[in-house]
Amino acid sequence: MKNFAKKIITAILVAEASAVLKKYKPKIVAVIGSVGKTSTKDAIYSVFSREFFVRKSEKSFNSEIGIPLTVLGCGNGWNNPIIWIQNIWSGLMLLIGDKKYPEWLILEIGVDRPGDMKNATKWIHPDILVVTRFADVPVHVEYFASPEAIIAEKSLMVGSLKKEGTLVLNADDEKVLALKSKWKGKIKTYGFKEETDITGSHVSIMYGEDDLERKSPTGIMIRLDVGETSIPARIYGSLGKAMSYSAMATTAASISAGINLVKITEGLSEIIPPQGRMRLIPGIKNSIILDDSYNASPVAMASALETLKEVKSYGKKYAVLGDMLELGKYSTEEHKKVGALAKESCDVLLTVGIRARAIADGALDAFMSEDNIYQFESSREAGKYLEKLIGDGDIILIKGSQGSGSNSIRMERAVEEIMAEPEKKSELLVRQGEEWEKRA
Repeated sequence: MKNFAKKIITAILVAEASAVLKKYKPKIVAVIGSVGKTSTKDAIYSVFSREFFVRKSEKSFNSEIGIPLTVLGCGNGWNNPIIWIQNIWSGLMLLIGDKKYPEWLILEIGVDRPGDMKNATKWIHPDILVVTRFADVPVHVEYFASPEAIIAEKSLMVGSLKKEGTLVLNADDEKVLALKSKWKGKIKTYGFKEETDITGSHVSIMYGEDDLERKSPTGIMIRLDVGETSIPARIYGSLGKAMSYSAMATTAASISAGINLVKITEGLSEIIPPQGRMRLIPGIKNSIILDDSYNASPVAMASALETLKEVKSYGKKYAVLGDMLELGKYSTEEHKKVGALAKESCDVLLTVGIRARAIADGALDAFMSEDNIYQFESSREAGKYLEKLIGDGDIILIKGSQGSGSNSIRMERAVEEIMAEPEKKSELLVRQGEEWEKRA
């Protein structure tokens, strides 16, 4: 009965949202891919909101029900039927009345099951479509015949792009760049290759002074080359190569919307990093947390560990890694690969969950000392143990899949145990609030 009610509500909201788009005719930036969608969506919003009346997908509202909620400007009703009735009523009021509506919508569009993107293309027609990166083994792959099948599903949105629209592609990903053959209109490419329309280079981690002798990471700086023009961009509060790609993708989308380069870099400097995506958070005992607890996939794990390896530390480096879910038959092998990477990136490894035991196995196979590997069943248990281990100047990467029920990983709980200001958890951490507190 519950699933039936959800289908009915979703169908009503999609119908209302589709009608709202036809009535108000906002321009749309859609962001698709396997990695970096939310960071890119938030970066685009930071720039576009300086020039236009804009609405973005909140948090990760990228599902069949999250997208129409964004279009209607409504929140998640969770299990409260009154809120869902109010959401439906709000949609009707938009259609009956003549409200002030955003000029641009920035929509993050994800795929969980076969048919998700096909359904979205029936009513979403972007003016700008940004493709971030495809993974060799994407999240949700267990629900598809192969990794190629999930990429094919995501790629369907190209065919829904408006004829006068612009396709923005990550040229460093061959699978993404291959989408050029599916579009005959305007295309902008970005990446670290010189032949791209927006080229990134000279990426470096920025450090702020703690005292006269040592510095802590504060963000990243990247040089953006657009034609004959070069300009530095600074992004504060987050680390990782994914943020560099978000900056380049945002530049491409913003130029397509007529925003000049100076305003683009100003907007990038004002990005508020999304919770749980390589966000820098002060930890106890003068430690620093790299909070990447939102979710995990093999390619995202590799990127996060690469950043941990690169960042300067005045103490030890810790990697606290949870299960990666929905990998199907690829699960054990991919977890072991992560373990081998962890051996090269951290001094101490903590794993959380049954599947993550293979991360420990991979680290052992790569000759990491058994004395530096700890395994836990829950993220909170791992966080409490971390309190005893970490010290001044340590850097701790925390990452894992979300999960639910018996698969609940919720790595943000480990972050909560060691953050310097736990009273700010609702502001800084992912998956907070009353509804999340009720969940396992």
